[in-house]
Amino acid sequence: MGSTRLPGKVLEPLAGRPALARIVERLRTAPGVDEVAVLSTEQARDEPIVALCRAEGIRCVRGSEHDVLDRFHQAAEELGARRIVRVTADCPLVDPEVVGRLLALAAAQPQEAYASVATGAIGPEAGYCRYPDGLDAETFTAEMLNVAWREAKDPYEREHVTPFIWRQPERFAVAVLEAQEDMGAERWTIDYPADLELLRALYERLGNGAPFGFREVLAALAREPGLRAINAAHRAAPD
Repeated sequence: MGSTRLPGKVLEPLAGRPALARIVERLRTAPGVDEVAVLSTEQARDEPIVALCRAEGIRCVRGSEHDVLDRFHQAAEELGARRIVRVTADCPLVDPEVVGRLLALAAAQPQEAYASVATGAIGPEAGYCRYPDGLDAETFTAEMLNVAWREAKDPYEREHVTPFIWRQPERFAVAVLEAQEDMGAERWTIDYPADLELLRALYERLGNGAPFGFREVLAALAREPGLRAINAAHRAAPD
């Protein structure tokens, strides 16, 4: 709830449902995902998140605001997780199909692997065919998480959970899920009011049925090119 650019954004309504609830309902349909939990903080301002989870029957684990790595370790212990998928709460268009592909990619590696979705958040200089910014997800094993929790000292690594892992490809197997074509200039995350306006417009058009995927979003944007102008000021320039 304490976002500096858009306070309370995780509970802003999208077609009548809080953004956070939209994310959970989408992830519950992702192939290979057994349980979805919300990891929030112990701050009083986050009580509305806890109340939403209670009302929706969503597992909620509260922990440190800044040591997010510790919060994830605590949640993994409580849930008895063997593999974790991490999705941030500003991605209400997270695609269940893409999450399923991510898990399949990790499973296909010759050893237990960390895997992430290449998105517009990475930047074009990395050379990946990217999914839109807002389809971000990453997966790692509980053992990787345990090692990071024990050994990470850098505050950046404690706050962002996985840098300790992906900064050491010589120690941990790392895989990246790429798209068939680069869509990295698309911006479907929520950081600013204009982002929220776009996401609301898309949800209004794509409805309240089964979770729609990135293809349906692209089709909606193709039908109404003007929608992209809503948050154009915050979009990355095309390559």
